Amino acid sequence: MADDAERPGWLDPVAGFGVTFRTMFTDVVTEEYPEQKVPTQPRFHGRHQLNRHPDGLEKCVGCELCAWACPADAIYVEGADNTDEERYSPGERYGRVYQINYLRCILCGLCIEACPTRALTMTNFYELAGPSRRGLIYEKQDLLAPVQPGMVAAPHPAVAGTTEKDYYSGRVTEATAEQRAWVEAHPAPPAAPATAAGAATPAGATTGAGR
Repeated sequence: MADDAERPGWLDPVAGFGVTFRTMFTDVVTEEYPEQKVPTQPRFHGRHQLNRHPDGLEKCVGCELCAWACPADAIYVEGADNTDEERYSPGERYGRVYQINYLRCILCGLCIEACPTRALTMTNFYELAGPSRRGLIYEKQDLLAPVQPGMVAAPHPAVAGTTEKDYYSGRVTEATAEQRAWVEAHPAPPAAPATAAGAATPAGATTGAGR
């Protein structure tokens, strides 16, 4: 306080602009987005993804814990029972309906922390703008991870002789010949088209947070 009292009053405006003057002589950092896109950090919280087991069955069991954990009420889940004729996950139930409303989602990541099966993770994809409100409500087909080599898309039976625990222990590494033959003998109906904004994850958008 003594120093302030001794300082001449005419120095107050100069001291107030001190930060401004120092900043004027620093290098300017400009990101030329979208022409030049800066890579995100590995654990960036971007668009969600519903993951698959190595044979193509879905990890989501329709428990709805992600919906309960969401502080913005942005997630809606309906579970259903698997059957021998229509199996989507190794356990008793699967997520029949899965929606994320990106008009509400704050990308906090609490949903992926609540998921007991690591079915839900977040990718590095962040360009979620769209021309309509409806297009920002992503459906299950918009969020499902693409079928990778070694997988066959559900529904199909689990690997013969395995249990749900075997899947989560990493003992299932790819689809078997029996599973592939079953899928060929039981062609699935055409999948519902993805929404305009909820297309498949673009190339280069990797799963980041929650791995």
